[in-house]
Amino acid sequence: MLQLLLTNESVGFKEGYGMMTIASSLPVLLPSSPNHNDSSSRPWSMQAALFYASLYLIALAYGPDKPCGLVFAADQFDPYHPKECAARRSFFNWWYFSIAIGIAVSFAVVSYIQENLGWEIGFGTLFAIVLCAFSVFLLGTPTYRFYSATLGIESPFVRLARSLAALVRNSSFSLLGQKRHHHQHEDEATTGKFEEARHVLRLLPIWATCLAYGVVLAQVSTIFIKQGRTLDRRILDGLELPSAALQTFGPAAILVFVPIYDRLLVPALRYATGNPSGLTPLQRVGTGLALSLATVSMAALVEARRLGIAREHGLMDDAGATVPMSWVWLAPQFVMIGVADSFVAVGLQEFFYDQMPCGLRSLALALYFSVIGIGNFISGALVCLIDRITGSGGGDSWFADNLNRAHVDYFYLLLAGLSAAGLALYLYFASSYVYKCTATRASAQGKNLPVLQTCTSVVEF
Repeated sequence: MLQLLLTNESVGFKEGYGMMTIASSLPVLLPSSPNHNDSSSRPWSMQAALFYASLYLIALAYGPDKPCGLVFAADQFDPYHPKECAARRSFFNWWYFSIAIGIAVSFAVVSYIQENLGWEIGFGTLFAIVLCAFSVFLLGTPTYRFYSATLGIESPFVRLARSLAALVRNSSFSLLGQKRHHHQHEDEATTGKFEEARHVLRLLPIWATCLAYGVVLAQVSTIFIKQGRTLDRRILDGLELPSAALQTFGPAAILVFVPIYDRLLVPALRYATGNPSGLTPLQRVGTGLALSLATVSMAALVEARRLGIAREHGLMDDAGATVPMSWVWLAPQFVMIGVADSFVAVGLQEFFYDQMPCGLRSLALALYFSVIGIGNFISGALVCLIDRITGSGGGDSWFADNLNRAHVDYFYLLLAGLSAAGLALYLYFASSYVYKCTATRASAQGKNLPVLQTCTSVVEF
């Protein structure tokens, strides 16, 4: 089922970027394009239709890509083999390392191609990359293997709904004091179903307390870039660095930090803590949340300094002025959020993968990615609400078009407060979380024996 979803996802990306390439090439293919304001223009209408269709197709393909791709790859490791089990723990680091490579190349190379050689060549490059990736995926089909305990092709949503229903029924029986008279195997099946639901519900507090992190992460590609646009971005004898290129510092930090963490810090932490992973997934996430709090606090201080310099030089009313402050001041916050992301992202991926029932693991990874998506929605809602409140009295809004008269530093301080509250709640829930039982292979010599369940009784954080 996962392989089928991944195949459909790859096809969706391939077709989506192919349509995007055609859409961006229409002005070249049909040079007699009329005025863009003429809605009856056939070439322009065709270009717009292809453009939006390709966007939605890529978005549709993006859905199964992240959760199913990661679960599919992690399932290739045998959890009952000691070396492969250790390799799977390391795999989550290197998966994210590979993602960072793609992001860095996109920011540094593809954006340059689009700006200097043409958008049709840029999208064509992406189409070629996805086509190659799809070919490699198909070539690897004979070597794929699965060790997941998932049986059948039941939808994880259907399975979760049945588990929640079983939990409600069990709770209802308990509240009414009724004694159930079922066969033993029926009792065991019911128990297994509502135990799955309990495992899922126990993850929700951890998920909810990480939403503040998603809000902070949303600023990297929005307000951080808007700040950079006002600064002096000259490098190498007057060459100006594009403000969007500042985002490269995040993935670059990941590319540097992940190997250091996996090869140096993990062995040292393993020796200090006795944990094979060095840090437990929850400890790793907590470290990243603390770093994101430090990042947004630093961003508030840097923005306050930028406003002070703009005020000193009389640039408050000049929206297009370049503030005499180097872009280097913004580099630390991009680097710190990149390092924080390598803690939070990898920690949450490993945590949700390990703690969710086998048949719901793709849903578990979707739960992780929803932290980022919902965080963006919360960020947008906060910006709209604060902009309306602070701009209603006739004064300058915190998000005024003229950033020199805005107060983004206040917004960063607000995010720091939300992050601190989220971190406090996270520490509370994480410190009382008990990791679920882990499956181990039966030690008996016979064949077709059931898998035994063992778990530790200690609380891990």
